[in-house]
Parts: sequence; structure tokens; C-alpha cells
Amino acid sequence: MRTFSYSLQFRRFGEFLMARVTSNLTEEQTKQLCDLLGNVKLSLLYKASVHGYKASVFHQQCDNEGPTLLVAYNRSGYIFGGYTSVDYARSGRQITDKEAFLFSFQGKIPVYIKVNSGHYARLDDAGMPNFGEQLYFCYNSDAVVYNDGGKSYSFDAKRLYGNNTNLTECEVYKVKQNFRTKEKPWRNILWTSIRRDELLEMIRNHKPVVTSVSRVRILMIGPVGAGKSSFFNSINSIFTGHVTNKAISGCAGTSLTTQFRTYSVKDGREGKPLPFVLCDTMGLEEQSGAGLDIEDISSILQGHVPDRYKFNPSAPFQPDEQKTSKPASLQEKIHCVVYVIDASKISLMSEKVEEKLASIRREINSLGIAQMVLMTKVDEACPRVEEDLYQIYLSSYIKSKVQEVSSRLGVPVSCVLPVKNYSQELELELNCDVLLLTALQQMLRLADDYLDDVDVI
Repeated sequence: MRTFSYSLQFRRFGEFLMARVTSNLTEEQTKQLCDLLGNVKLSLLYKASVHGYKASVFHQQCDNEGPTLLVAYNRSGYIFGGYTSVDYARSGRQITDKEAFLFSFQGKIPVYIKVNSGHYARLDDAGMPNFGEQLYFCYNSDAVVYNDGGKSYSFDAKRLYGNNTNLTECEVYKVKQNFRTKEKPWRNILWTSIRRDELLEMIRNHKPVVTSVSRVRILMIGPVGAGKSSFFNSINSIFTGHVTNKAISGCAGTSLTTQFRTYSVKDGREGKPLPFVLCDTMGLEEQSGAGLDIEDISSILQGHVPDRYKFNPSAPFQPDEQKTSKPASLQEKIHCVVYVIDASKISLMSEKVEEKLASIRREINSLGIAQMVLMTKVDEACPRVEEDLYQIYLSSYIKSKVQEVSSRLGVPVSCVLPVKNYSQELELELNCDVLLLTALQQMLRLADDYLDDVDVI
């Protein structure tokens, strides 16, 4: 009877101890790490200050738990660690894991370091966690991190953890897929910080397929208030690192853009110009003699309209005769046209605006220029998406809108990309960035298709 009493007391003590095992991560840090990993939840398995630094206890808590995230804290205030998608099992084997990475918080956003190609992610031994037999956590059952050099991960110890090897805490989390819905997305997209960084790098390093063109020129056309200027502001915000409002945008009944503007984007405030130019026009309006004149489109496409030319809806642009006698260079012409359409107003688009778009499309088709649709304001069109932008490719309503705009404008469904511009936000958001950068990447690809096919002689 006494043995049973001791057993019950021990079990209750264990339950009490586990109840006190709480994460040192803030809610914002947890969110950032989940963003890095995708649609996941973190569940705390092991906390060194509670369970102890012995390897046997670590393995008792963490073995055969699937993907895990290790988070370490040192005396200099650094928060860093690593992720592995392969179980801890004390197999004694070298583990290959292409998904493994190290991370360190640099401000609000964690910076990640992938495992180098062709190298092992870690050794699955009976000791404390290691990454690539290079970075050891709780080394020799002590509250320290040990860097043994190695080639599996390329990192700067000072940047990763401030060269301070003394740990104040070490935690290991089970990484569980967060199945919000059983629905299958109708378009696959990775909602991770890693994907955002990959898109940023691809765009930064993009080189047009024709050597005479240094920067792709993208023309945005659409009804008043659809979000052309806001798209430029959003892209500029992502590369600047905070929300900006360089181009005039708003929700007035008539076009706020009265000039032809060519916007280049810098890679950071002091960075070099990126390999694309976004060209903004007046909005299309129903009435004749209002908004962008269709005849102006041809001059813009051919590269004759200068930056800051002020549109005159009652009279189309008249190019200089000397300039028109000599065709503009391929560098000055438009390489991709983007129709910017408000998702919440597709069904309300008037016949006259639709006719104008059809006329413009015929002109662009005759020149063989690549075209796509940017479907904006998806959050205003669908309450489900307004609540969670992640739901955009699970929403059958948004899918139906993509199909509708594809049918009405004669653009393939694959060339209709839904996005949310930055409008009322004060800070950048991961899901917005991924959608916007995916759309921009598609524009660059379509422009390359055009340049690859154009006669440059």
C-alpha cells in the first residue's frame, strides 16, 4: 500500500514538473520560427534547466519524436539553434537531411543557414545534440555550446551566437504539421521565410536573356483604384525592409496617377537598382475622354513615352517625329504587360472598361509581348482570406474569381496571380511577401520568354 502511495506521489510530482516546463520564446519569436518552418506548431519536449543536461535524459525526452527544433539561449542574449527533420534514435549513423538548418535571431527575424550540399546534417549518437559534428549543444553535459569547425554548415560564430559559448538555457521542440484544413490547395505555394528569401535572391540575381537589356520593363494597366501604384509600393517595401509609400496611391474615384512613371527599385535604401522597372499609367475609365487613352498604349509599348509625361485624356501622346523615325531600342520597350484587376470588382467590371481592355490586349498581342493578370485586394473579396491570407489557395471563391478574370480577359489561368498589396499594414508580413514576390518572379519569367523570342536584329 505504501509502495502504491509513493508511486502515486512520484507520478503527481512528475505531472507537476511537466506543468512547469514552459517555453522561453516570446509569442513573436515562436511565430517567426513557425514562419521559417511553414505551417507548423511547436510542442516543447525538453528543457535543460528542468530536465538536466545529461544526454540520457535528452534522448528519453526527444528520441523518435520526428522533426525537432533546438533553441539555445546564451549569456549575451543570443537565441540560436538548429532544425532537423530526422528522428533522434541513437543509431550511431551519419544523418543526411537536406531540410536541416541552423538559425540565429538577428533582430525580429531569424536568419537561417542550410546544411552544405553533400555534407551530413548531424551524427545520431548517444550524446547531446550536434549539427554536422561541428556545433555541439550542452557539450559534455554542461551548459555550453562547442564549435569544432567542420564543413557541414558555413557560419560565423560571432554572428550566430556572439562567440559566447555559455548557455543559460537549451530547449527542444517537436515540430508538428498544423493541419488547418483537409482541403487540397488548388495551387501549391510554400509559405515559409526560406521561400521568401529564395525569391528575393532569384529576383536580385535575375539577368534578362538578351544582353542588350539590363533591366526588364513591366507595364501595369488597369481600372482606376485597382492597385497599380500600390503594387510598386509593396514591392519597394519588401526590398527596403519596411512599408513605404513612394508612389501616390489611394481610393479616389478618378486616377491619382496622371503621369507615365517608370519606377526602379533598389535593393535596400542604399543598394543597387534591381533588374526590373515597373511602369505605371493612368487608370482606365469608362467614359471616353477620361483616364488612359488607348492610343497612348502603343507609344508606351514602343518605348516612345518619356518618364513623367503627363497624360492628356482628350488628346493622345504625340511622339517627336525625329524619335519615331528611329525605332526605340529593345532596352526602352515594354517586355511584359500586367493587367491589374481588383478581385472584389471583377463581376462589376463595365462593358466599356472590358472593351478597352480587349482593344489593348489586341494591340499587345500583335507585338507578341508577354501578358499576365495581377488580381489584387483578395482580402476584400473573400472573408476567409481576410481572416488568414494562407487560405488564398484553399478558397474556392478566389479560384472562381481567377477563372472568371481569365475568361473575361482571355489570359490563361496560370497567368492570373492573386496578391494582397500593403495598404493599411505598418509592418511587413510573410504571406504578403511570398505572394507579391511570386508574382514579380512570374513577370520576369514572362519577360524572358518574350525577349527570348523577339527579333533583336
